[in-house]
Amino acid sequence: MNKSELCAAIAAKTGLTKKDAEKFTGAFVETVIESMKKGERVQVVGFGTFEVRERPARNARNPRTGETIAIEASKAPVFKAGKTLRESLN
Repeated sequence: MNKSELCAAIAAKTGLTKKDAEKFTGAFVETVIESMKKGERVQVVGFGTFEVRERPARNARNPRTGETIAIEASKAPVFKAGKTLRESLN
């Protein structure tokens, strides 16, 4: 499912217009991104948690040349599924 299909499904379930569903979806995504940039967790009970995790700097090896390279520390977005979501899939 892509974003436009998601918006159409939200519109069908809620009775909103597709345009309003697109606004809602866009606002949700923007809000999650803004919160994660601030280092905050976004928890949607029953669905899951969005958070940022720190990846430490490390050394790795280029498999083609065998050369050792340094990889800088970075931040990575992480989604952890909630209990209700996990149970509904099994």
